Formats: sequence, C-alpha cells, structure tokens
Amino acid sequence: MEHAELTKKIDAYLEENWDAMVGDITTLVRIPSFEELDKKAEGAPFGPGPKAALTAALDLADSMGFTTHDAEGYIGFADFPGKSETQLGIIGHMDVVPAGPGWTYQPYEVTRKDGYLMGRGTLDDKGPSVMALHAMKFWKDQGVEFPYTIRFLFGANEESGMADVAYYHEHYEDPAFLFTPDAEFPVCYGEKGGFDGTITSKPIEECARVIVEFEGGAATNAVPGIAHAVVKAEAKELPNTDRITVTEAGPGLARLEAAGKGAHASTPDEGINAIGLLVDYLLEQGLCGADERAFLELDQKLLNHTDGGGVGIKTEDEYFGPLTVIGGTIALKDNCFVQTLDSRFPTSITGDDIMERVGSLVGEVGGTFENTLLMVPFLVKPDSPVIQALLNAYNEATGEDAKPFTMGGGTYAREFKSGASFGPEKPWVKNPEWVGMMHGPDEGVSEDLLKQSFKIYALTLDKLMQLDLK
Repeated sequence: MEHAELTKKIDAYLEENWDAMVGDITTLVRIPSFEELDKKAEGAPFGPGPKAALTAALDLADSMGFTTHDAEGYIGFADFPGKSETQLGIIGHMDVVPAGPGWTYQPYEVTRKDGYLMGRGTLDDKGPSVMALHAMKFWKDQGVEFPYTIRFLFGANEESGMADVAYYHEHYEDPAFLFTPDAEFPVCYGEKGGFDGTITSKPIEECARVIVEFEGGAATNAVPGIAHAVVKAEAKELPNTDRITVTEAGPGLARLEAAGKGAHASTPDEGINAIGLLVDYLLEQGLCGADERAFLELDQKLLNHTDGGGVGIKTEDEYFGPLTVIGGTIALKDNCFVQTLDSRFPTSITGDDIMERVGSLVGEVGGTFENTLLMVPFLVKPDSPVIQALLNAYNEATGEDAKPFTMGGGTYAREFKSGASFGPEKPWVKNPEWVGMMHGPDEGVSEDLLKQSFKIYALTLDKLMQLDLK
C-alpha cells in the first residue's frame, strides 16, 4: 500500500473509531487493578483488580476478532495469525499503582477535559495499550495476511515485580521482536544494567556512638529528599545551614534535619541527596566516634560522587554514557549503619566488578556488602533494522528527525530477547499544570498524543512486517 493511501486510511480509522477507542480506555480505567496479594486466588495471582482488568482486555481483543488466551491470570495474549508462526510481539500492562491521595478528578473514571483524558492508567499503561491494540485491529480490518503472527501480551504485574513475564517465559517462547508502548518516544533501544546493594557497617555499641538515630530516604531507587539524625550534642552549639536545621531532641541531644531534593535514581544530577548533606555535616562538626567516622567517610565517597568515582566504579560506554550511583536509604539497625545503593551501569562494567570494588572498600572499614538486585544491560543496537523501523515510523508520523536513545530505567522490553520501549510520552512537550504524571494524582494524557501514537503504531506494524525477523 502506498504511503499516502495508508496514512489516509489510518486517519479515516481514527475519525470513525475515536470515541469507541476512548470508550475502550474508559472500560479499563474503571477497574482499580492494583496488586492485592492478600486477596489473591487461583487464576488471580495478583488479586481481583489485575484479574478483572486482564479479563476486560481479553474480552476487548476477542470482540475485535483476535484469538485470546488467559494464562492462569498471570498474563494474557491475543493473536493475529500470520503466514508463519514467527511472532512479532507487543506488550502492555493492565495493572496500575493505587490511586493515592490528592486527586481532583475521579481516579477510576475517564474525565475528558480540554483535549485530555484524566484517570489512573490513561497514560500508564491502559491508554497506550488500547492504541496499540487498535493498530492491530486496523490491519485486521484491511484484510491483510502478514508474514508473521502478531501477539499482543497483556501483563498484570508490571508495577510490582513482573511475575507475569516470569510466568510467560516458563511456558512460552519469546517473540522474535517485541515493543512496549510504556515509555517515551521516539524509541529506546537500550536500558542500563541495574545493581542494588546494601552496605552494613560493623556493629558499633551505643556507648561508643555519638549518633543515636540516623534515618533517610523512602526508596532505594530514588535520591532522598529528606533525612534526619539525632546526636549526642547540645543543639544550641551547632549551626544551622541553608539545608540543615538543628533542634533540641532532649537533654544533651540534638536533632538534625536535612532538606535535599528528590530525584529518580537514573537521573541523580537532578536531585540533592539529603543523606549526603547529613554525612557532610556530621563529619564537618566532628559528630562521630572513630568507627562512625570510618563508615561516614566511606559513605561520603558514595554519596558525593554520583558517577561512581568515589568508590572506584566510574565508567561509561558509547551507548549508555556514564554509570550512575546513589545512596537511597539509610537506617541504624542493631547497632549497625545500613546504607542502600542503586547503580545504573553501562556495558563497560559488570555486576561482579561493582561487587568487588565497592566490597573491598567496605571491608576496609569492617563492614559487609550484599548485592540485592542485578540486571545486566539490555541493548538492541540502534542501527539494527527493527530499531530503524520503529524510528522511521515515528519520524514519518511526526515529521521530525528524531534519534533513538537509551535510558537508566527499566521496562518490559529488557525482559525479552529482543525488544524496545516505544512511546507514547514526549517529555519535551509540556502539559497544563492540572494534568498529573503517571503514578501521581490526576494522571492524564493528551488525546492528540494518543491519536498520534495510534498512527505511529499502525505504521510500525507495516514496516516490521517487511523485515526478516526469523
């Protein structure tokens, strides 16, 4: 089909079906599909919400004429059979994070306002998944028989562990190539490796400690915005700073509160680590014993060098750029300081390297270092035909000359042998202030962005079917 004719047909499908597509999104958004393991049951391993959303998505695909299957409630899929059994995959997820506080609009209802759809899942990931599913239906309506089978996978556990994909791998083969509409445009061809670890100091008895309490951070994968410590000192003798506030915490005790700036672990330069602020202050003011100082000086090397230079893991490569590392949380437990770290690393270093180099430094101060999570870097080279097909579809639909990128975050794509994350977010396009982000209150998405993503996905399927995927 000629390009002009194809784009005309895509536009006609949108015009004829847009209200129905919004209705399909609404059907899914109305289901509070967050994980509730205390309510799990046979066929519903993640609770009733994810199961209900998975069933609704499969019912939608079935109504479009696709062959559907529910894999024990872990995951489901809809097939558009082609001339061969070789599969091109698309994967979206039907689970969401809980609504949480702060909503202006009904979280489990789609509210249309000024060209935006508001509601939990409109952006992550029910809205984009509906667009990609309709791109499949568009081609089915054309009466074509593609050379490959398209399998749309509906996940039910992306937000809390990806046990859905683990189940799928145990029972089914991977598609030859797969993309997920659950990230940013134009196309992400690689995701950094992930290394989470825990540094534990040697035990320091309370009688030998100056620090009575030390707590900061809420998540290992985020730069902590707040932290506090309680120390044996007179509050009136300690100075406040622009980010450290000192107050009395009882006789001979001072409370130090640090105000940093939160950020995601993949973009640490956007934040100010509150734990690091406290560590610097404690060392500068001499608020530590000898063993505490040894730990704090090590922690300072970690916290003050987000490129890993302080702990000997600084590196970069041509695809991902520099390694990043943060200290996400700290606590004082059983007379030990416990500091977590999160590193996003390129192909020029391995998890074993990180373990050896950081572990050696920790050992020098009598502590222990444990690796709690390891994900190797995921990469499909940017000049590969599949990545170029996605990129070309995006540029044709938008008129842009965009380039592919890599990121420090993780998506479904890295869980498969060959894949990419592919829209629909455009971080460089600013929404009105009343439109919230994914995972936050008043989550919303532009109708124009969803329409454009449908066009991109429809063009993408055509281009991928022209490749040798075997």
